Amino acid sequence: MLRTFSAGQLFAEQSGTDYPTVLALHGWGRDHRDFSGVLADLDALAVDLPGFGLSPPPVNAWGTAEYAQCLLPVLEEFRTPPIVIGHSFGGRVAVRLAALFPDGIGGLVLTGVPLLRTNNTRAAPPRALRIARSLNRVNLLPDHTVERLRNKYGSTDYRAAQGVMRKVLVRVVNESYEQDLKDICCPVQLVWGSADGEARPEVAHRAVKMISQAELVVVPDAGHMLPLSRPGELRAAVHRAGGPECR
Repeated sequence: MLRTFSAGQLFAEQSGTDYPTVLALHGWGRDHRDFSGVLADLDALAVDLPGFGLSPPPVNAWGTAEYAQCLLPVLEEFRTPPIVIGHSFGGRVAVRLAALFPDGIGGLVLTGVPLLRTNNTRAAPPRALRIARSLNRVNLLPDHTVERLRNKYGSTDYRAAQGVMRKVLVRVVNESYEQDLKDICCPVQLVWGSADGEARPEVAHRAVKMISQAELVVVPDAGHMLPLSRPGELRAAVHRAGGPECR
């Protein structure tokens, strides 16, 4: 069943037959359908985050704090604090949500989330783009030239993003979550693909040491898209995070 929140600014798919106990947040460029296998036997709400699926983009360039704030009307649907499962970008939002509103979250399941910087996280921009940015800052090079170079050298996600969502992406990829991880007080399950090239397993191994109640499961021979490739692993993690009442 498709539901709307915030006067049609947020869409979510509700599954199950009872009040929801699980909230699912998808990755960048994805939508709620990624969790159809994970949530098959759960009472849940799978959100289309603003700018993806059916939910319109935000007016301004939000960071994860604003995305977390926009989910408050959804949290009101839960009789008890939900288990929040977040993949990639959705996991960034989930971590910020748990840090900002600790009383409203019962547990987290995180998978493939770029929580911490690594030596391989971001390569330095090409020299041509760095020079162009410097010249643009002193009004010696027009904006459209810099934009052309960004489109040439930017990531796949950057090139695909349009309008305000490109600004959202730039803001989010520059965020840091070290303090948020330390502030989380609910149980956390980290489920990582051993071959995840987007958020490498070393990120999960470092993050689990920062969280007071955390367990890490590394899934052999699995990549970044665990919601699609290994939904059973994530469903089991939801049950571990939520206990017997989460079914």
